[in-house]
Amino acid sequence: QVQLVESGGGLVQAGGSLRLSCAASRSILSFDTMGWYRQTPGNKRELVARLFRGGITNYADSVKGRFTISRDNAKNTVYLQMNSLKPEDTAVYYCNAEFILSDYWGQGTQVTVSS
Repeated sequence: QVQLVESGGGLVQAGGSLRLSCAASRSILSFDTMGWYRQTPGNKRELVARLFRGGITNYADSVKGRFTISRDNAKNTVYLQMNSLKPEDTAVYYCNAEFILSDYWGQGTQVTVSS
């Protein structure tokens, strides 16, 4: 069973930065993709950023130029560096890992951006 453990969420003022971490229980290179999603009450979970095994990344338009997804293979950890945060970035952020037809999720970490 794969475990993904997120950390790094919290409360920050608009314009500030946070870095989220997602530690996996096995090699992150065993997954086809790893990504970050976010969800607000009453809304669907949406993709924020995704990192493919080969290194290609893609981002939601709303975070391009502000957020960066990266990984540390030795630590089996994926990061989401979030800069220039806005109140509309407030959400629960979830780490995701995909392998063929399997989909794994972390428990989520709350990010709150005050205006």
